[in-house]
Amino acid sequence: MPLFDVPGWSVASPPVVEPVVAGSKKRKRPTEDNSPEPVDLQKLVKKHRGGNSEGDDASSTVSRGTSRVKEMGKSLVKKTMDRQRQKKANALEEKKKSISLPKALKPSEKGQQMIADKKQQVSASSSSASLARPTKRPKRTHEPDKPLPTIPEDTLPSKPEASVGLTALQKGMKRSLDGARFRLINETLYKSDSQQAHEMMQNDPKVYEEYHTGFRHQVQSWPTNPVQHYISVLSKYPAKTVIADLGCGDAAMARSLIPKGFNVLSFDLVSDGAFVVEADICGHKLPLPGSEPAEGEKSDGTGQVVDVVVCALSLMGTNWMNCIRQAWRILRPNGELKIAEVASRFTDVEEFSQLVASVGFKLKSKDDANTHFTLFEFKKVASAGKKEKEWTAILAKGKVLKPCEYKRR
Repeated sequence: MPLFDVPGWSVASPPVVEPVVAGSKKRKRPTEDNSPEPVDLQKLVKKHRGGNSEGDDASSTVSRGTSRVKEMGKSLVKKTMDRQRQKKANALEEKKKSISLPKALKPSEKGQQMIADKKQQVSASSSSASLARPTKRPKRTHEPDKPLPTIPEDTLPSKPEASVGLTALQKGMKRSLDGARFRLINETLYKSDSQQAHEMMQNDPKVYEEYHTGFRHQVQSWPTNPVQHYISVLSKYPAKTVIADLGCGDAAMARSLIPKGFNVLSFDLVSDGAFVVEADICGHKLPLPGSEPAEGEKSDGTGQVVDVVVCALSLMGTNWMNCIRQAWRILRPNGELKIAEVASRFTDVEEFSQLVASVGFKLKSKDDANTHFTLFEFKKVASAGKKEKEWTAILAKGKVLKPCEYKRR
């Protein structure tokens, strides 16, 4: 007996399909006798009851495959994260090792403590980075160049030999530091009294060495060197000529002219034990013979032994006019005063010439063809003795020469 055999309800028999004749291209239209395909209720019931075992097996297989794919994906992600964390840790470790300064620029105790703190911060960030999940890398933005770190003053090298064994980068940094140090000392010398400058050099002789090291480096960028110019000019003077080099620096003039038979007396704030005599050239009296006329008396003075006085870039300090006064005192009658100064220092060149002439000189020549320096040549003439009030008024006009100032970097 069929499964759903209900009285009064019967299922129609499947329609009879006419055979298709081979080679016939005529399409037959359905007739009224054609009826839709009968529904197999037994299969339909089995489907709704879950009786399709083949469907169950396929669903189970798909579920197992999906689980395996998920497990493989998790394993791959985990390995990728592990590699990224290890890569970051290695990079941070290399960064920690690179935080060190060369021996020649070893910092002070305070600087060493700062480096130790920095390494500790890098170590802490390394440990936290290894536990953190990788995130999206932020977009890079342009940052302005940061200034080089400053080196403590007590570790600055003071001798040229300190650059031996340094790399090209370290030598460049050292030159920059030496240049900055020179500019600072140079500006201080221009803006202070000569007595204060003398005391500064005596308290710390290394300042004198650093100043002249920077000066020699700066000379290399000049189109001409006034000292070399005067060496060339004075080499043509008669032998035994007595020359006083006021503010001689490293006494380049004496080293060149003394072997040729000239008498060169070199004075500066610090003695080198051979050519340079320690003296304040803008002080009240140089250690050389010579006198000034008495008040109200006009004369050339007496006791002088110097034929030529040279002031090559040495009129420094707020009381530089005292150097001109001392030059007149030690010069013989008709002696020569040669001055070379930075062109940018003059507020008025004519006023400068008149100020020097008021001490007892006559201008012989002026050379301003050079873009950097102006050269003057004066001749000593008889002068009347002056009172201290008159000297005070003359010294007060020293602002005709401006101090050399530098831009802060």
